[in-house]
Amino acid sequence: MTRATSSAPSQRMLRVGEQVRAAITQVLQRGEVRDDVIEATVISVSEVRMSPDLKIATAYVTPLGVSDHRVVIEALNRHARFIRGRLGQQLRQMKYMPEVRFRDDTSFDNYKKIDELLRSPEVSRDLDGDNDEQ
Repeated sequence: MTRATSSAPSQRMLRVGEQVRAAITQVLQRGEVRDDVIEATVISVSEVRMSPDLKIATAYVTPLGVSDHRVVIEALNRHARFIRGRLGQQLRQMKYMPEVRFRDDTSFDNYKKIDELLRSPEVSRDLDGDNDEQ
């Protein structure tokens, strides 16, 4: 039997990633992490990607209202072991508690660049030209 070569995440990886995302969000909302940087920042957890063996969870976060995201990401990674321990209460069904890694979510910046490109005069001119031909 051959294995699928698709790089897309499995349904199980997606489901567990969403459960871990919800658990991390609850830990951060309740203020369980005692760190001045984390307590003073509103943090949005947009996605958690699980490794195929479900042992590593990469959480993509966006600190809101902060210009330097790097400081917040470093603070979260410093407290990753504590957060992992707090997740155990909500994810009891998992055989192994995943190691949590935090990364800056740059997808919003990418969406903004695409939106700016679509609104640029050159693209607008090209789109207006297509409407004239029809």
